Amino acid sequence: MYTITPITSIKKDIEVPADKSISHRAVLTSSLAKGKTIISPFLLSDDTYATLECIKKCGVRTKLEGNTLVIEGVGKNLPVTGNIEFFAKESGTTIRIFSGVLCGQAEAYFKFNTSAALSRRPMSRITVPLRMMGADIKGTVLNNVEYPPLTISSSKLLNPIKYKMPVASAQVKSAIIYASLYAKGITEIKEPFLCRDHTERMITVFGGKVHKKGRTIFSQGESRLISPGKLFIPSDFSSAAFFIVLGLILRKSQLLIKNTNINPTRCGLLTVLRRMGAQIKVVNKNDYYEPSADILVKSSQLRAVEVKSCEVPLMIDEIPILAVAASFAKGITAIWGAKELKVKETDRINSMIYNLNKAGVEISSSKYMKGKTENWVIKIKGSNKLKPAKFKSFSDHRTAMSMIVLAKALDGDSMIDDIACINKSFPEFISLMEALSA
Repeated sequence: MYTITPITSIKKDIEVPADKSISHRAVLTSSLAKGKTIISPFLLSDDTYATLECIKKCGVRTKLEGNTLVIEGVGKNLPVTGNIEFFAKESGTTIRIFSGVLCGQAEAYFKFNTSAALSRRPMSRITVPLRMMGADIKGTVLNNVEYPPLTISSSKLLNPIKYKMPVASAQVKSAIIYASLYAKGITEIKEPFLCRDHTERMITVFGGKVHKKGRTIFSQGESRLISPGKLFIPSDFSSAAFFIVLGLILRKSQLLIKNTNINPTRCGLLTVLRRMGAQIKVVNKNDYYEPSADILVKSSQLRAVEVKSCEVPLMIDEIPILAVAASFAKGITAIWGAKELKVKETDRINSMIYNLNKAGVEISSSKYMKGKTENWVIKIKGSNKLKPAKFKSFSDHRTAMSMIVLAKALDGDSMIDDIACINKSFPEFISLMEALSA
């Protein structure tokens, strides 16, 4: 058990670690490019180590010194033959987007194993479109849905496809884009809603031909990737989000979170928080392949809002911490289109209901139908009478960090059962949070 001691107020400047989503893509794209790439800062976490270990098994030379990663790119055709087994740990990003690369390799047979938690997450969303491209990829079938482990056999040149994604998922989109690098012709991918575009931006930096029109992505096959030499990764917005909300809900507080990624397909949380009355300023903007800036937040009186389904993909990882903000807001916040939360590291709808109820929050969820599609809505009634409690992480990093943020704003110590899961994305979280009290 970890004891969470409350904070009365804070006024500090902080910086969170490098972006996890971009770090994954930097490893893969640098490996598929010709030339040496120096990536700095690189996120050191369980998830990114999983991707790094997988690419090293493919014969790519890497060197990690501190948070600087050097990759000797080998080109799109990885030096792999025979049977190779990978272990994605609990990283859904690793298994999904790396599978797109493996489907284009010519002389090998791959097996992708995962931890028990990840083995319960659906993979049909990538195996179906990849098979449409001619890939030989299979999962373990249960009730007509494929799950890890995945097996991938070598394929000849893949085929370009036109694919309408049933779910807005950056991981699915990325798997198809990486596979399209091995197809002759243009692959078209249509998103139901906008979602993270880190892969498109990353491949463009390396000279790949990917462009977008509206919600349709066009990826030119057989693009040759060339290293830009150096690659800067801004701080992770999803990690910054916990401190953004902390600064809002604490009394008489101000936080400046530096060098944070502000990609518009990533920081939908800012839009929603501002609607809630949050005092947030974005300053010192930098516009590289990924825009970044300092984010200044001040204590705010929040009010409830309605979050639309189309907004959720732009803040999918931030819904748990948004639920914490809503717990302090006046009125009832409704978050529509939340079904993807049920297939994350845990059922995050369930984990937030369990924990927020413990703190005295009125929170509920219910199914609804939009056309023929089933979805979920979460409703949260804010309160000024929240209480300390014993929380449960459900072995989910974002649930754990969200509850720690909530507990920091309560009157009295709280407890949480597990903080080791936080290493999945943000190993420095506890030390940074404790430093705010120093």
